[in-house]
Formats: sequence, structure tokens, C-alpha cells
Amino acid sequence: MFKIGDFSKISRVSVKTLHHYDEIGLLNPLYVDPFTGYRYYSTDQLMRLTRILALKELGFSLEQIGQLLDGGLDHQELRGMFKLRQAELMQDAESIRTRLANLEIRLNQIEGKDSMNYEVVLKRVAPMTVISTREIVPSSDMMRERCNALLDEVGHALALLNVQTDGLCLALYYDNTAQGIDVEMALQTTEHAPAALGRVKVYQLPAVETMASVLYRGSYDAFDAVGQVYATLGKWIEQNGYRIIGPSREIYVQTPTPNASGIPEGVMEIQFPVEKA
Repeated sequence: MFKIGDFSKISRVSVKTLHHYDEIGLLNPLYVDPFTGYRYYSTDQLMRLTRILALKELGFSLEQIGQLLDGGLDHQELRGMFKLRQAELMQDAESIRTRLANLEIRLNQIEGKDSMNYEVVLKRVAPMTVISTREIVPSSDMMRERCNALLDEVGHALALLNVQTDGLCLALYYDNTAQGIDVEMALQTTEHAPAALGRVKVYQLPAVETMASVLYRGSYDAFDAVGQVYATLGKWIEQNGYRIIGPSREIYVQTPTPNASGIPEGVMEIQFPVEKA
């Protein structure tokens, strides 16, 4: 057996951490001298400590590690915990990619590669037939997940309604409510007859006589950069004596592809229907 100090050196885990693991019942010493209080560990306990460290490296909490090692979990429960952790790590990775995209944009601004001067264009937009569905998303951090879910819902309805689409995807943002953000995800179609399946419907978006629009090229997940484009467009509308008269639109012109840094970049057109104030 090893004294706690020797066990600490062999395992490369601090004595303080070993004391903590003992206190929470994650790794108790094999023997505690009743007279001196010295803790002793066995070689076999090195294997348990190695498993603890490996699970900790994967991001599991000490409580979860205790459940994994001693909880008597069956195969499905173990698989469920690992799948949940996998999903959490994927979400973390997505968040990091978004931060990297925002950092790259800021660096480009500092280095003068991106002046953030977007050209606003006024144009007439013809009527557009779409197949779409709409819901209120409770918070902005759920927007990506829910928009993808809405598009999946539309895609499922396409075949059932036998609707043809040219693949152009767009989002419409209505006035926010107390419950969240009112968003509609749509695909342009070549159909003209109204149809519906549950909350998915085929209908015609009306023409817009005056649409203020601007093109954005970059990561769709770079919310800081996209937010600046919206702010630029909103400022232009105000300064030029216009007012917004309907839901804004995001037209996804080019599917995102990885840039030199591996961050997916696409092209979207941001539009606001306006009229003179």
C-alpha cells in the first residue's frame, strides 16, 4: 500500500484533490490508520483514479462520474449519459466557432480588411409563392435550433403535398411578442394553388413596392456581425426618411462553405419593406 503522499506522486494528483475525492466518496482510501489518521491506497485504486481522470477530461462532473462508476447503470443508461455529454460538447463547439467568427471579423476591421460599409439598395420585390411554417421562438439562443427544426418540418411537408421548390430558402421575422421572436421559415416554390399540412402552408407572399436591402457575406452564426448589418440598415432607413411596414426577410443566397479558417461563410440578403415616413 502507498501513503497518500506517495500515491499522489505516482498518480500525479494532488493530496488536496485526493482528500476531496475521499470527502465526497468518489475515491476512499483502502485503509485509514485509526491512531495516526494516515491514509493508505492500493495499486488497484490507481485504475479507478485513472477512470475518474479520464471521465473528468471528457467534462463529466464529479457527481456524474460517481454515478458512472458506482451507480449500477445499465447499458442504455450509460449510453444515454455519454450521448448527452456528446451533445453538450457539440453545442460548446458551435459556440466556440461563433466566437472565432466574431473574432475574425473584429481582426479584419482592425486590419482594415472590412470597413463594414454596406451599400443599401431600394428595389421592388415581386410576389413569391412559398411553402412555410411559423412559430414563436422563446429566446434568441434557441433561434438556430428552432429554425432548423422549422425547415425540417417544411421539407417533410414538401413530398406529402407534392410541391416543387427551387431551393431558395428565406426567413421572415415579424414583430417580437412577450413570448419571444415570431419567425417564419420558408422555401420558394413553383406552385400557385394554396395548400396546407398542419401548420405548414403554401401561399403567396405579396409584392413589396419598396424594399430596402443589403448583402452580407460571412458566417450566419456571427451574430455580432449580422447584428451590425441590421443596425446599418436600420440607421439608413431612419436617416433617409423611411419607416418599416412589414416583416424583415433574410434571403439565403449562397449556402455557407468553409473559408480559409474553416468557418462556414455564406451570402444572405437582408431586406426590410419600407415606405416614406
